[in-house]
Amino acid sequence: MFTKSNFREFETLLPGVEMRPLAFEEQSILCEFILQKGSELPSHSHPYEQTGYLVSGKLNFRIDKEWFVAGPGDSWCIPSAVEHQVEVLEEAKVLETFTPIRPDYLPDENVD
Repeated sequence: MFTKSNFREFETLLPGVEMRPLAFEEQSILCEFILQKGSELPSHSHPYEQTGYLVSGKLNFRIDKEWFVAGPGDSWCIPSAVEHQVEVLEEAKVLETFTPIRPDYLPDENVD
């Protein structure tokens, strides 16, 4: 799959958290997130392995029991079923992949 820049619109997942799917196939999906300063992703886990890269901004990030302050250029990989959360310290742009593919993140044109 090839996706042109700005092909899809962002959708709001939580207050201050917007996501748009970029490219995907059968086993993985790449998503772009815009996180507003002061917003939070509450503690959660899911069955997907999650690999991310912070393009810009600053995050206070918890993976399992360990906290990290993430800045531009930092990256992470969260195994499936591991609890994590994020506090947004500065407006941020994040790229993340999920494996296996997250059906809830697929664009509407691909949902049966």
